[in-house]
Amino acid sequence: MIWPSAGDGYVQKSVTASGNARYIAYERTYKGLPVVGGDFVVVTDKTGAMTATSVAQTRAIGDLATAAKIRPTDAETVARRQLSKVDTVGGTHLVVDALDGAARLAYETTVSGMGAAGVSRLSVDVDAISGAVLHTTEHVLHGTGTGWINGSVTINTTQSGGTFRMQDPSMPSLACQDAANNTTFSGADDVWGNGVSTNRETGCVDAFYVAQQEAAMLSSWLGRNGMDGAGGAWPIRVGLNDENAFYDGSQVQIGHNTAGAWISSADVVGHEMGHGVDDHTPGGISRGGTQEFVADTFGAATEWFANNPNDPPDYLVGEKINLLGTGPIRNMYNPSAVGDPNCYSSSTPNQEVHAAAGPGDHWFYLVAQGSAGNGQPASPTCDGSTVGNPLGIQNAMKIMYNAMLMKTSTSSYLKYRTWTLTAAMNLFPGSCSAFNTVKAAWDAVSVPAQPDDPTCTVFGSSIAAARNADGRLLLLGTNSLDNIVYRTQTAPDSWDGSGWQVFDGSLRAVAAETNSDGRVELFGVNSVGAIVHRVQTTPGNWGGSGWQVFDGELASIAAARNADGRLEIFGANSVGAVVHRVQSAPGDWGGSGWQVFDGSLTQVAAETNSDGKVELFGVNSVGAIVHRVQSTPGTWGGSVWQVFDGVLRP
Repeated sequence: MIWPSAGDGYVQKSVTASGNARYIAYERTYKGLPVVGGDFVVVTDKTGAMTATSVAQTRAIGDLATAAKIRPTDAETVARRQLSKVDTVGGTHLVVDALDGAARLAYETTVSGMGAAGVSRLSVDVDAISGAVLHTTEHVLHGTGTGWINGSVTINTTQSGGTFRMQDPSMPSLACQDAANNTTFSGADDVWGNGVSTNRETGCVDAFYVAQQEAAMLSSWLGRNGMDGAGGAWPIRVGLNDENAFYDGSQVQIGHNTAGAWISSADVVGHEMGHGVDDHTPGGISRGGTQEFVADTFGAATEWFANNPNDPPDYLVGEKINLLGTGPIRNMYNPSAVGDPNCYSSSTPNQEVHAAAGPGDHWFYLVAQGSAGNGQPASPTCDGSTVGNPLGIQNAMKIMYNAMLMKTSTSSYLKYRTWTLTAAMNLFPGSCSAFNTVKAAWDAVSVPAQPDDPTCTVFGSSIAAARNADGRLLLLGTNSLDNIVYRTQTAPDSWDGSGWQVFDGSLRAVAAETNSDGRVELFGVNSVGAIVHRVQTTPGNWGGSGWQVFDGELASIAAARNADGRLEIFGANSVGAVVHRVQSAPGDWGGSGWQVFDGSLTQVAAETNSDGKVELFGVNSVGAIVHRVQSTPGTWGGSVWQVFDGVLRP
């Protein structure tokens, strides 16, 4: 829910189409000032109808005074004190800080230099009334990885005259440089590196190759144009004098391992560029201890996409580096193997950010590979459950990325649970299989259910048929845009010359049956679950007919005609309850109402037996096929569910 105040303004930022959804990001202002923590995302379907929202701000700003009591220079002084050494100051400006609790007027200053963890570019929000530090946001995101192991590879470079440059020809902002002078490597031929692990140009070959592989993965798997979403990236600089690598918003710096080899492998460069993707999706860099696991997913996806035989894809981070003899830095299928938690707890958001990645890395592995591993190592779950139906790393990455398109500045593990569940529904409509895997994986790493979590309902049949009074069959269905289309035989048993026609409206499930007077009646469920119907004005003629709405909501719908000519419709609602209603008289729904069957179903179908008894069929939540038949024509009293052998998709 969005909580507006009288002084609020809204600025539309990015619009990203992915799968079946569009993600529209907004930033909020208050009396003209940017609101830190006021961003939100609106999700729509292909028709523009809103399907979900993701909102950072949980309370209205109210009436906040915008006159500061301290000077901008005072705030800058406070910001400078947060680093041990300050090289540059990026400016100071007034904002409204609404990240936690009541909104406060603040100055925001970005300082660059050295902090406790090394190189730092820190945004500091200082209370404009009291001078207290409200929040800090670190833009330098540190990571470690494998090494220079990609071997002989092909890279795309830029030629100008007789000089070649290690610069991407289609993405000029992506170049590999010597960190000593920030100069892009160049040469008279297009042959790079000498295979020596301590050589900076060799380190750049590895890094540049990985970055180009990641850009290809983003395009092929996710439909994203470059790391920044606008066809761009950042220079990679090899030569950091540290056993580390980092992204800081303007560059990726690559350091060395204990042996001096430059650590330019897929799970390092992919991870650091992943921070850049995170930085350039709504809400900016992920918070609440999630930023490192988010970047780890990009490192793993890049490694699997590249599929380089010199660095076979796996779910370890830094497995080739001998960093003080510790082996892998993180383990996605069993984080506890390297000392990180497998399971989420209330303390996770306050842990050191790399350790806090454990539950998220574990979740991603379970979604991609399942608890049995599916050819990779088995993965223990926190609740002893089995996570089946693994989706593979490509689909896991699609879900992760689409969740990031809903991200706000108040991201957390709890919100990522909601966002990924929503993403699974957007990406795989008409099935709850992916949704159930994502949900089971979050449960398996102890991230609890949230009030805003969506529920997944499988919609029923999107195709139906009925017979006109003149014997011609009528076929109805919904297309990929949920438009309702139909076609009618030109003569009984002949479709020659028939064509599709379009009804107004949009449906997700359809059913049809012929009334006793020969008029076909169409029933459906629209995009929000409402039940609608329309009936031919005369047999074979839809002219002048319009949609009418039944009370209630359904996910699946079916129809049949009783022996006395009264139509009966059946459905399963959003929680699986089975309901039905019957015409009060042939052709007349007046006075009819819903009645409830015992049991629970996700799909329904119905037909009339030759003896006039209607039979109802369904699929329950575990895929079992069940049916029940009227005890006498028109009467359900005494009927019970029976089970067929076999299983169908619930």
